Amino acid sequence: MLNPLAPRINLRRLILFLSLISAFAALVSTFHSGYAVQRQQLIDQTLESSYLYANKLATSTNEFLVSSLQQLHVAAKLLATHMEQPAYLGVEATRLHTQTDSFNSVVITDADGDVLATSPNTLGLIGRRLNTPGIHEALELRQPLISEPYLSTVGNFLVFISQPVFGSDGSFLGTVGGSIYLKQDSILNRLLGTHYYRDGSYLYVVDRHGTILYHPDNVRVGETVQHNATVANLLREQSGSAVITNSRGVEMITGYAVMPLTDWGIVAQRPLTATLAPLDALMRKMLFRTIPFAIIIFLVIWWCASKVSQPLQLLANEAGNMEDPNTGNKIKRVQSWYFEAQELKRVMLLGITLLNQKINKLREDAETDPLTRLPNRRSLDTALARSRQTGQGFSIISVDIDHFKRVNDTYGHDAGDAVLQTLAHEMLQSSRHMDLPCRVGGEEFLIFLPNTSKALAGQVAERLRQRIATLEFTTVGHITISLGVACWPEDDADIGAVLKYADRMLYQAKHNGRNRVEVHGQAAPALHPTGIVS
Repeated sequence: MLNPLAPRINLRRLILFLSLISAFAALVSTFHSGYAVQRQQLIDQTLESSYLYANKLATSTNEFLVSSLQQLHVAAKLLATHMEQPAYLGVEATRLHTQTDSFNSVVITDADGDVLATSPNTLGLIGRRLNTPGIHEALELRQPLISEPYLSTVGNFLVFISQPVFGSDGSFLGTVGGSIYLKQDSILNRLLGTHYYRDGSYLYVVDRHGTILYHPDNVRVGETVQHNATVANLLREQSGSAVITNSRGVEMITGYAVMPLTDWGIVAQRPLTATLAPLDALMRKMLFRTIPFAIIIFLVIWWCASKVSQPLQLLANEAGNMEDPNTGNKIKRVQSWYFEAQELKRVMLLGITLLNQKINKLREDAETDPLTRLPNRRSLDTALARSRQTGQGFSIISVDIDHFKRVNDTYGHDAGDAVLQTLAHEMLQSSRHMDLPCRVGGEEFLIFLPNTSKALAGQVAERLRQRIATLEFTTVGHITISLGVACWPEDDADIGAVLKYADRMLYQAKHNGRNRVEVHGQAAPALHPTGIVS
């Protein structure tokens, strides 16, 4: 006999209760899975962008130091015949100090370290013999130098960049150098300081011994931080990214890169909380928008529990498979006939779309040269791997600009960049839709021509050479190029060997006078039009 006092749950209430529990569980699963996946993706993306950012700044700073050495090299050549003329030395020191704002101060010394000229003149060093570490090392080594940081005679913490001055007979006459102050306003502080963000992100720079050369907190400049895990990696000349805890106990997403010229390390850091803040706000917004619709679900679920639970369950199942490339199509096929499911579906599709866009953009940036917008070596490697897999033959044209360093030295790097961009444009115009022109080095390019004979590739190379030789370049006028041609598998079964043959033909073209096309295995000498200076 049934107990009349036993609780009796009607089927509708039971379905409602079970459906609410299921809906709640699905909602929690969706939020948890989505948050976990997106959190990790956001951290990974920020790690990558922090590394790329640090690497970009390392490259920019390295180029600045190279440019500074070049300025001093030119000045040393000019000073070689004027070391006995104090007035000229003073003018040259002032020019170096004020022309590009690269140095906080400039000093010219003789072979014994006696100061012959300075800029600014307020340093009060003329006639004094300097024995600072930077001057001492420059006089001892007699070669281009970027010193370790040290305290100068007048009390400035600095690095000293110098070039030796040699006479026409090869005798050592002295040195010319510029100082970059590390605890005062300088070109280095401005170059790095303009990239400081207000969300707690910052940069700092250490030398090869772990001494801080730049930090937003000026008090820390000169401090040694070898115990820091990131700095320890930099001291081993390793670049990369990681999530670390800084000296204040704050978790930071860190990207770090080594400057090849000085072995300095640039570290870009962003707080983990700042990185995740947009995601946390998005998750809260999604939660708040879900609550009112949950009430509507409660009112509707008693008569259509099965219909309501079906799309939610499908969406919840796909929420944990965001890494599956077919997830987007699966979500689109879900029949979300009511608002809540449609909103959840829309947000998930939007997240997948944004993620794919970011991944595609990163992939495009990784496979494209930023200056010329041509494919880079990574794109070429992909094409070579495809040919190796399919067995489809190809020809390679190796292209190099003749006397490109002279263009940079004479007209500047901006003009040199314009030449590279124009050449890239002409290569694209001269290529078929299936060809792949790539930039693989400074002024070095390759053209990958699939299913193309060596003879036809030689004709393509010759047409490109003639086109460039007759083209009027902005600022620099006429330039020429040298080209080398090789073919796979005709020249060698090893693709790597074929690439080397193309480079060898390029160097042969250079050796034979430049402005030429050399084809591997071709006995006849390459021709170039008369009147064109290579």
